[in-house]
Amino acid sequence: MDTVKRLHTPTATLTMLLLVSTTLAGAQTAARKLTTIDGLRRFSGYFHLQNVILRGEFAEAGDRIVLRAGDNDMRVMLTDVVPPSGPVEVRAQLIDIGRLTAGDPRLERYDHRPDPEHWPTPGEELLLNVTGVVPAEPVSAPTVRVLTLEPWRFDGQSITVTGQFGGRNLLGDLPASPAKTRYDFVLRGGGGGGGAVWITGLQPKGKGFDLNVDARVDTSRWLQVSGVLRRERGLVVLEAKTIATAAAPAVTRADPVEEAPLQREPGEVVFSSPTDGETNVSPSAPVRVQFSRGIDMPSTNGRLRIGYVDGADPSLSEPKPIEVQVSYNVGTRAIELRFRNPLEASRTVKLELLDGVRTFDGGLVKPWTLTFTVGAN
Repeated sequence: MDTVKRLHTPTATLTMLLLVSTTLAGAQTAARKLTTIDGLRRFSGYFHLQNVILRGEFAEAGDRIVLRAGDNDMRVMLTDVVPPSGPVEVRAQLIDIGRLTAGDPRLERYDHRPDPEHWPTPGEELLLNVTGVVPAEPVSAPTVRVLTLEPWRFDGQSITVTGQFGGRNLLGDLPASPAKTRYDFVLRGGGGGGGAVWITGLQPKGKGFDLNVDARVDTSRWLQVSGVLRRERGLVVLEAKTIATAAAPAVTRADPVEEAPLQREPGEVVFSSPTDGETNVSPSAPVRVQFSRGIDMPSTNGRLRIGYVDGADPSLSEPKPIEVQVSYNVGTRAIELRFRNPLEASRTVKLELLDGVRTFDGGLVKPWTLTFTVGAN
């Protein structure tokens, strides 16, 4: 249960309460994500404006050039890059056009910009801003990197891979979870390879090891996993049959590649319950605030405030301290505030989201205020 402190002002009956936020594991730290076109389409909000690496081949589709991989393709915008023939590994930045405005400068070089009067919705039209291309290395054996970039090569096959234990996505490698069992965990590529896949079907324990999917301390361990590879809703999932400990591979240093600047999209509140200015709100109703993008909950410390604000009316008694429980739902991108005791009747409540709150990948969330009035008993 989160407790709050009462602050006083000399000019008005104002009780402002500082919320202690819950702690979530791991902000997104990787500047470059390995994925597939299918993954980009299914999780466009997660990958929007992120630097990514994909594999495929360039092809012509009418008057446009696309990157084609597996059963999918995506339009590209080439930045001083001549598209070669044959399998390539592409460094690019995903642009979800529907999340930008018609006048956004990032689309100045895009020859097929949509009509502003028929602007696409988020996720409807995606574009890869390609900044670098190298020939794709031949695939000789399954590795976490290969499974991340070209999972269709081994779909339905029994394989064995070695990688670093990533817990329940504790290091933010992947955009979502398959949610198959409570022991699902991420296996990360090592030795300079990168990439990540989900492991399901077995608990990460065996002879000489018993790893906790929620413990960061265990992410230093290396495992060898054998099982059947599946592609599920944009995620790569290995249904494990055996798990054993493994030695960390030798680290190989890749040649440095100049990345496109990572432009982090700002976040904002898109929905609240109650709504701003609402009256006769139930004293025991929770407050729910939904965001346009996932947020980094630790950044709300000291920046999420709620309190009674009733002016200077001397007839109103001093309100009691408010105790709240704060939770965050990653799937719906929503914070929920539940009150230990009902709010006081006929009081006006103000909730503030102050400057400095960040999205999961470091973008700033626009400050926001909600005011509502509690109904009478």
